[in-house]
Amino acid sequence: MIVELGKERTVVNQYLAEMRDVEVQRDPMRFRHNLERLGMVFAYELSRTLEYEERDVTTPLGQARVPVLREQPVLATILRAGLPLHQGMLSVFDRADNAFISAYRKHRKGEEGFDIEVEYLSSPTLDDRVLVLCDPMLATGQSMLLVYKALLRLGRPKALHVVSVIASSEGVEYIRKHLPSGTRIWIGAIDEEMTAQAYIVPGLGDAGDLAYGRKL
Repeated sequence: MIVELGKERTVVNQYLAEMRDVEVQRDPMRFRHNLERLGMVFAYELSRTLEYEERDVTTPLGQARVPVLREQPVLATILRAGLPLHQGMLSVFDRADNAFISAYRKHRKGEEGFDIEVEYLSSPTLDDRVLVLCDPMLATGQSMLLVYKALLRLGRPKALHVVSVIASSEGVEYIRKHLPSGTRIWIGAIDEEMTAQAYIVPGLGDAGDLAYGRKL
């Protein structure tokens, strides 16, 4: 299942517009804040699909029966660009367990292609858990798939959600084919093109650089 939030007339499109705008991008704090706000929206929408149980809550005047989450998800984030998006989701799922993965593009000398390298992984057990894997940009989809396979060392989740702000149509199709059946894919907007260097067009540029400054 693929959910593209930007197709609806909601405030999500205002956040996306600011993140894409080259003038607004001059303010990294604003860029990070919009990533956080989108993370909260994604978390809210995703929460509709989770399992709930009824619980009696004592108030000063009596008791209320309220549906609450049966279990907390595991929020997994690809460093570094994913941190503000992760924080937004964590603001909603404030009792969630967390996983962090370092993955980067390793360019081949004298070639246009690159490989994806996973350097660091920190995660709780994932056996029979709901796993939410987020990264602001979904270009080729290779990083997302490789990170998911790396996380399987920590157990096999019972459900998988993928969250990205901007995705290429090619990347969405790639992970749809290669990730487990039943994976829910949550996207802010899907763009049709990519450059030869696998940057999404029109996209928004490098999310990590915009949030935290240019890297060497």
